[in-house]
Amino acid sequence: MATYLLRRLLIAIPSLLGISLILFTVLAMAPGDPFSEMATNPNVPPEVREALRASFGLNDPIMVRYLRWLSAMLQGDWGFSFASRINVDDLILQRVPTTLFVVGTSQILALCVALPVGIYAATRPYSVFDQIANTLAFVGFSLPTFFTGLLLILLFSIKLDWFPFVYRSDIAATGWRWYWEMFRQAIMPITVLGLFQAASYTRYVRSAVLDVIRLDYVTTARAKGLGEKTVTLRHITRNALIPVVTLVALQMPAVFGGAIVTEQIFRIPGIGSLLIDAILANDTPVIMAVTFVFACLVVLFNLIADLLYGWLDPRISFG
Repeated sequence: MATYLLRRLLIAIPSLLGISLILFTVLAMAPGDPFSEMATNPNVPPEVREALRASFGLNDPIMVRYLRWLSAMLQGDWGFSFASRINVDDLILQRVPTTLFVVGTSQILALCVALPVGIYAATRPYSVFDQIANTLAFVGFSLPTFFTGLLLILLFSIKLDWFPFVYRSDIAATGWRWYWEMFRQAIMPITVLGLFQAASYTRYVRSAVLDVIRLDYVTTARAKGLGEKTVTLRHITRNALIPVVTLVALQMPAVFGGAIVTEQIFRIPGIGSLLIDAILANDTPVIMAVTFVFACLVVLFNLIADLLYGWLDPRISFG
């Protein structure tokens, strides 16, 4: 296992370097820079603007700037945010826990809904439950998160006044009250993301279980006299989860992309809203750092998926 992990980490290094080089080149070639607004300000002389550009190395060749950025990143220096006036790593560390909490909890909710519904629907194909589950899955997958988010705000925040629709990080409470208020304001965004992903996962789980349930070893297990619950849990579900793990791992970039939209709707101070604000302000160091964090998370989740393969399928060896 240790050798496999080391090998995968060594493979991930050139992948992340290639991703960072492409991202840096695209951002460097994009129009605009953090000092572009100074060109329209008559109070800032052109020579001052050029002096600032030179001091931050924005006039250097792209490869020189990339190597300088990479060297600073390896030393733990993620740059300086021109818009927020603080270090980029401090800015990201303030936002990442909120995004991971919302995205992580929504994925747990999606799997808690999709696994039992998909498995139960597959073991009773074309039943009333199966037809209802398929219909709801189609509806949930067809509705975008910005629509369901606004719908929940209108119903539960404005109409019923149950939940706040603006996410606040400065809650004036302590102890368990603080934890309850944080969870209360996260219920709607977690529900929006979780149910949207659950709709997609449910159909995939149902399809995977239907493929496994017809195999010979399942028939053999039933012929040996094993109970239907044991056959479903030990022989069907475990093998059907292998492609589902692949789907969940590959869907993580899309989940974070959906989280960006959801964070804008509910005003969540997460990494997604940070990326949008940085793009609007041409804050290149923040854009580069956030997109690189997304790339690292994708590589991490793919590694976790590969490790789960070995737990689900004993035939897979990490030697």
